[in-house]
Amino acid sequence: MSRPENMQALVLRQDGFSGTTSGLAITDLDALVALDRIAVPTPGPGQVLIKVALAPVNPSDLHFLKGEYGQPRRRGTPAGFEGTGTVVAAADARAADLVGRRVSFLASASGSWAEYALTDAGACVEVGAGVRDEDAAALLVNPLTAVAMIALVATAGARAVVLTAAGSQLGRMLLGLARERGIAPIAVVRSAGGEASLRALGAAAVLVSGEPEFAARLDAVLRVERPRVLLDAVGDQTAADIFLAMPAHSRWISYGMLSAAGPCLPQMGAFVFSGKRIEGFWLSRWLHTATSDAIAAASDEVQRQFLSGAWHTRVCARVRLGDALRDLPGLLARPGKVMLVPSPHAA
Repeated sequence: MSRPENMQALVLRQDGFSGTTSGLAITDLDALVALDRIAVPTPGPGQVLIKVALAPVNPSDLHFLKGEYGQPRRRGTPAGFEGTGTVVAAADARAADLVGRRVSFLASASGSWAEYALTDAGACVEVGAGVRDEDAAALLVNPLTAVAMIALVATAGARAVVLTAAGSQLGRMLLGLARERGIAPIAVVRSAGGEASLRALGAAAVLVSGEPEFAARLDAVLRVERPRVLLDAVGDQTAADIFLAMPAHSRWISYGMLSAAGPCLPQMGAFVFSGKRIEGFWLSRWLHTATSDAIAAASDEVQRQFLSGAWHTRVCARVRLGDALRDLPGLLARPGKVMLVPSPHAA
């Protein structure tokens, strides 16, 4: 398949880490990325080149743009961690069987916010014909995280789990997976309005942290359900308060940084005397430590959930790559994913 020498991409304006922790809000996207034309990358050993069809905007992408993620920025390279598209070139026989196939991918060598992306063949998952493009584009970052974390909860023998940001795309995935495993999910959200839909997904209880009776309701639910794992996407004082109220030997697994202000832990007795512990989950680390069988099983589970209709990627807008600097900041606060459309001729 022929391809041009140059491509359109949203490239990073800055290098390294910023040293800040400011949450997801972005007021000046132009200071972080630029729309540019750059050379189409050439695959090296074990790599493939993908013509990108859709690429989502995830919270991890926004943290990365701001220099607040776990890997440094490289100025002049495309942003974007995942997407879907068609493999158009491979460097060697190990990856050649992917050429012409529709895949979901993690952008391990160049970002997905571009017309073409370079990645390792092992970072691609062939997508079934019945999977929608919107689901294929967001098939890996959130869904694999959900499957891997619920497996951790199950392995820990927990009968119940507390989920913060339970109304998010990932939170809703966690609710259904927990219920399938026979684990009672306790959903925590920051504002009222979606409680019924979360109960329909399997939440044993839905707690609104902004309501005056939150602490009393939390105490009552904890007494009944006795959860020993907190899966936390927010990282704020509410998460800390929940964790300190949980039973002895509980685990706080942090996987997101939605809050711009971190928590305060007023006393350490919970860790010294009650055996509690705080840890982090990062999908990139899990992919490097999990067995190939575990990753394959998780990928199959993700596609099963989408094909069955149990999961559905909520999309708030599709934005052409060339319009992103203008349109993206105003869309970030809306529920659902923003999908970037790299092709200048698609909408």
